[in-house]
Amino acid sequence: MSQDVSRSRAEEIPVAPAEPGYADPAPLGLAAFALTTFIFSMVNAGIIAQGANPSQQIINLYLPLALIYGGFAQLIAGVLEFRNKNTFGLTAFTSYGAFWIGLAIMNIFARQFDIAPSQLVEAQGWFFLGWTIFTAILLIGSFGVNVALITVFVLLFITFVLLTIGDLLGGPEGSGGLFINLGGYLGILTAFAAWYLAAADVINDTFGRAVLPVGARG
Repeated sequence: MSQDVSRSRAEEIPVAPAEPGYADPAPLGLAAFALTTFIFSMVNAGIIAQGANPSQQIINLYLPLALIYGGFAQLIAGVLEFRNKNTFGLTAFTSYGAFWIGLAIMNIFARQFDIAPSQLVEAQGWFFLGWTIFTAILLIGSFGVNVALITVFVLLFITFVLLTIGDLLGGPEGSGGLFINLGGYLGILTAFAAWYLAAADVINDTFGRAVLPVGARG
């Protein structure tokens, strides 16, 4: 009798359905960062020829990529990392999304609206310097995540250092051309490192096991 009463009471208690698991936004942020970095680094390395007239240079055609994929897609990934309570992911994706949006708008103002075009290179140099400092902070933080992420941030930090020096020395048309080119090649390596980490996140999650190692720490 007591068992019947217990059973009936248990049946009356509503059971909340299990919440579905959230997808990991990191591959989206990493892929957006990687592709945008790859294209801009190809230009910086001189592999993609720029052209002479600033308003007609090929870099202008890649600015929408920086705004939409490198910019807004990373911002979305950052917001989703907030939901996942991932402080590092939130800070990195939101910040670098804003980086690409800011860099694109700076170039649009100078190239298309003729706002201080002669100061664009110097402005980029100081802009890159600030991001070099910020990247150094995240580089330290990456040592608590995994080796693949450390690799991304080491390469990115060196890339920013080279681009900062190059633009503050006058950019591609001045004495900073070599540094810009080197920064471009390091940026390409950065892009591939970020693509690898994005691929590892997607493939490992899909197969439910570690297919691509990332060198987890801790």
